[in-house]
Amino acid sequence: MKALYVEPFAGISGNMLLGALIDAGVPFEFLQDEFSKLHLGDYELVNKSVNKSGIQAQYFNVVLPEEQQEHDHGHAEEHSHEHQHHHEDEHLHEEGHFHTHHHNHEHRNLHDIEEILDHSDLSEAVVTKAKEVFLAIAQAEAKVHGSTVEEIHFHEVGAIDTIIDVVGNILALQYLGIEKIFTAPINTGFGFVKCAHGQMPVPAPATAELLQGLPHYRGTVEKEMTTPTGAALLKVLADTAEEVPNGFTGEKIGYGAGTRDVEIPNVLRINIGVWNDKSNCHSEAACFGKNLLVLACNLDDINPQILPYVLEKLLDAGALDAWLQPIVMKKGRPAQMVNVLCTQELRPTMEKILFSETTTLGVRSYPVQRTVLERRWCKTETPWGTVRVKEGLWNGQVVNRSPEFEDCKQIAKESGQPLKTVQAVAKKEN
Repeated sequence: MKALYVEPFAGISGNMLLGALIDAGVPFEFLQDEFSKLHLGDYELVNKSVNKSGIQAQYFNVVLPEEQQEHDHGHAEEHSHEHQHHHEDEHLHEEGHFHTHHHNHEHRNLHDIEEILDHSDLSEAVVTKAKEVFLAIAQAEAKVHGSTVEEIHFHEVGAIDTIIDVVGNILALQYLGIEKIFTAPINTGFGFVKCAHGQMPVPAPATAELLQGLPHYRGTVEKEMTTPTGAALLKVLADTAEEVPNGFTGEKIGYGAGTRDVEIPNVLRINIGVWNDKSNCHSEAACFGKNLLVLACNLDDINPQILPYVLEKLLDAGALDAWLQPIVMKKGRPAQMVNVLCTQELRPTMEKILFSETTTLGVRSYPVQRTVLERRWCKTETPWGTVRVKEGLWNGQVVNRSPEFEDCKQIAKESGQPLKTVQAVAKKEN
């Protein structure tokens, strides 16, 4: 399966990880288009190549309108909290994280963030995973402050860049087809950081809370090297590995840059490759999925126009597959069976959709195993434009090529070529 190995030897922040994923091949234009679906208002994205101690890396950042920045900075002391970073600190744009709400200025709490995500045009799978990351941050902050997740608030401006960081990383991982993430031990930095409450230790208390269960160390740099967003992304998305995991074969490296210059290369390195889980492999290149289920329900009293919409919702929510099967029920009534392939963890989400969107009164489930090819995305050039192509590999050899339908459809519309012609040309290897 496609896997990612993260090396946070200089710590990690949301923008460092996203910079590394861009460096590894995620198109910046793709992210720009997806971010527009969030409807966040005015902001500017920075994406440039920089050199950190001799290592060329990609630097990503979010720049907010000048008047908003001035407002935010003018109240920096008023709104500061335990891990306020200030301009001289490392990860500049992560200044605005959760804090307890004691002022009348406009803020966003966790519910507000979830509302932004729910009203976006992003896929349900991306929204669901982003909510998990924000919930992890809010829970850590609430515990540190002796508060609740409902009482923890974002700065109005600071919320924007954190939303972009979190959503951007999830989109980038999805674009690359990453199915498994590992992280090496995390450099937190050490010392103290000045904030409105006085001197706070590094890692900041909320970051330290998020790092529970993840191996980490203080390193040699007396600065804050890991931010709450970076820690939360790894906590929610990654498994730990003291070194390169057994069965992992790297194929591409990406570097994401931090903001400041320190005595070590201030970059995050990621390794993209293929991981064969030896404990679950049926052959060298085909592995069984873990804890997979098929959920099924029979429907003989529903408007059939609704069913394609139900399948779309299931797939957007993370189902590995969803399909309809014509059946005949009692008294000879024609009906449809809805089938869903999903992980054990997503079972409650899938069942909620089936119960709320269909007329079923019950959902069956049974465990299954599946053998999957290694998969990777590439691009192929046609006379009319570029098409993304998904390749399936068996023992390192390409055995299947499937052009992305939406790309072919768009090219067919723009060029006037038959869709089947575009698909046939895209399927051929360049």
